[in-house]
Amino acid sequence: MSSKYIRFFKEIHMEDVPLMGGKNASLGEMYRELTPQGVKVPNGFAITSEAYRHLLDQANAWPALHAALDGLDPTNITDLTQRGARAREIVYSAPLPADLQAEILAGYAELREEYGETLSVAVRSSATAEDLPTASFAGQQDTYLNIAGEVALLDACKRCFASLFTDRAIHYRMDQGFDHFKVALSIGVMKMVRSDKATSGVMFSLDTETGFRDVVFITASWGLGENVVQGAVDPDEFYVFKPAFQRGKKAVLRRVMGTKKIKMIYTEGDTRHSTRNVATHRHEQESFCLTDADVLALADYAIKVERHYSQKIHESRPMDMEWAKDGLDGQLYMIQARPETVASQKKGQMLEEYILGGQGTVLAQGRAVGGKIASGPVHVISDVRQLADFKPGEVLVADTTSPDWEPIMKEAAAIVTNRGGRTCHAAIIARELGIPAVVGADHATTTLKNGDYVTISCAKGDVGNVYAGVVPFTVRQTDLSTLPRPKTEIMINLGNPEIAFQTSMLPNDGVGLARMEFIINHTIKAHPMALLHPEKVEDAHEQKALVALTQGYAQAADFFVERLSEGIGTIAAAFYPKPVVVRMSDFKSNEYAALLGGRWFEPREDNPMLGFRGASRYAHPAYTEGFRLECRAMKRVREEMGLDNVILMLPFVRRVKEADDVLAKMAEFGLRRGADGLQIYAMCEVPNNVILIDQFAQRFDGFSIGSNDLTQLTLGVDRDSATVAYDYDERDDGVKEMIRLAVEGCARNGIHSGLCGQAPSDYPEMAEFLVRIGIQSMSLNPDTVLATTLHVLDVEKPRRGET
Repeated sequence: MSSKYIRFFKEIHMEDVPLMGGKNASLGEMYRELTPQGVKVPNGFAITSEAYRHLLDQANAWPALHAALDGLDPTNITDLTQRGARAREIVYSAPLPADLQAEILAGYAELREEYGETLSVAVRSSATAEDLPTASFAGQQDTYLNIAGEVALLDACKRCFASLFTDRAIHYRMDQGFDHFKVALSIGVMKMVRSDKATSGVMFSLDTETGFRDVVFITASWGLGENVVQGAVDPDEFYVFKPAFQRGKKAVLRRVMGTKKIKMIYTEGDTRHSTRNVATHRHEQESFCLTDADVLALADYAIKVERHYSQKIHESRPMDMEWAKDGLDGQLYMIQARPETVASQKKGQMLEEYILGGQGTVLAQGRAVGGKIASGPVHVISDVRQLADFKPGEVLVADTTSPDWEPIMKEAAAIVTNRGGRTCHAAIIARELGIPAVVGADHATTTLKNGDYVTISCAKGDVGNVYAGVVPFTVRQTDLSTLPRPKTEIMINLGNPEIAFQTSMLPNDGVGLARMEFIINHTIKAHPMALLHPEKVEDAHEQKALVALTQGYAQAADFFVERLSEGIGTIAAAFYPKPVVVRMSDFKSNEYAALLGGRWFEPREDNPMLGFRGASRYAHPAYTEGFRLECRAMKRVREEMGLDNVILMLPFVRRVKEADDVLAKMAEFGLRRGADGLQIYAMCEVPNNVILIDQFAQRFDGFSIGSNDLTQLTLGVDRDSATVAYDYDERDDGVKEMIRLAVEGCARNGIHSGLCGQAPSDYPEMAEFLVRIGIQSMSLNPDTVLATTLHVLDVEKPRRGET
């Protein structure tokens, strides 16, 4: 078919942006180049930007458009609204030229030959200044879905052309310095993917909050994708670790279930093919809307798309993509790809940390966006007519936002929404503007009151908090490009997977202590033995809670293994290929008893600190089954997830025989020291570890000195007792001698020596002492890494021959 104003996707490539706009050029590029690689893209055709100009030329509409838009002040919301409506009216009322109309209908007929007479199509806008590496026009123009029939198609095309002058598009172009009359609109007409009968969402080839580039980040919800994009729903989230995936290790790194309370479907019998939101069933809310196979297929698409576009420009190009699953044919389709325009644009090695200087009452919580902190008075907006009342510096609070709100969003100190996930409209714009946002905060519009001052903090991982009042905060900037690495390895203590990606941006040599207890306590929440033997839990409420916790899993054991492996896997991926030392569980009996169902499996001890804890549990009949689950999870991390940088560490190993028993049990459970490069460390925290270090060293690949417990056992002080707290001091000469002997013993036996206790984080003189005795590494709390690194560099100067 020879046409002047339309081209099918097979005829389009990225170089056609001036004619097709970014969206259509990308669709054509993917259809041509990536369909042969297994990436499914629905077929379709593009109506060129020349058709848009032809339409306005034939109607002699240019003078009227100039009259409507020349001299517009975009900060005057009322004027913008009136002029935008007039501009849209001018374009929509222009009749489609006969030759253009004929070509559109001929293209539509060709698509119907391919897909059948029942075909419905999506009619999507594609501006010529859209989806550029430094400016995203996403959502600025309109899209019309599930269009069937010639009359409906032609009307949708006219509406699409007119949407070049939505209020949001006008305002955005003026912000970005684009000329209204040099930007044109192309339209994509493509097979409609019936995600209304399945699921859809957005994905990125990096982590949107931190810019961490080694993951694919996928969001998904039931029904049409508009709810995900606009933030009307809290979607499921999935991560896949790209380096392992490309080595053939096909596993989901991490998943977070969203509430997914509504889904968008088509209104049956409506000839205008409009959409509506309906409530999801409870089983839809309580289950993931993608299978692991779906997630991995999408990750494969994302990696291929990123690789293709990166090769075209000869540099890394992270991508922002939309996908949909067709409920009729069961296939996953890529329906849009554009360059990611925020995290990937960060330049240099300047580390910026926002640090909260106090605490306030938490008024609302949701998903954190942006990593920053801001304060201001609340301004709740429940109706678009209230936008004109918004003042610069206020905190915008709303149920959700749409592109029409962007003129005031750029003036907000922060944004809070009831609904939405981290790829919704509010989140995308907040990142682009560089302001913090808390999305999916549920009842924020009723909890937060107009005029009240609040502080929005997104500086502590995935959870964003809205605090009452003005809470002080500081911003610390460090130029990492000028910071040398000390000879002594500086590692990080970390237990929270939610802050792993951002923490990995700190200068470090890996993770010296990843605490398994944090994940068990915060994510799993139940005692492993209670999961395995719920019949021994004699409380009906606890039994019911255990059932609810493991809903959707064939076996409760699978729940424990999956959650624990994903938590540890996220930390290991964030620092890969640097070593990540994972300590097996070290709850004390009273702490284990506090877990759901735990009190039915734990002894009552007068001094749990010196009781049934650490290695003594692992080969004991009372906990062996629980330890098997821990080992299964770590085996999954190393083998299925491909995170072979994980080193395992045993805590509180009292005797050499105990070490032998536990190592034998680990080998029985599939974790044999030395197999596939597996290293096993031990905590050096019992004086017997130091006294018999030559014997222990034959059984382990390294020692990590736990200065907290080693201090209490050397000085005979219970560190939980406030009464004798004055006698507890890691800087005591006896404690330091124990540490020195341990370091020398490790060196004598050729194994790794490190310290992961609190001491060097709290006391600079302890860090200096550790450097002097030649310890190989020290592991610090994240907030002290920079300060301690600088101090260690100063101490090491004489060793490096510096003055």
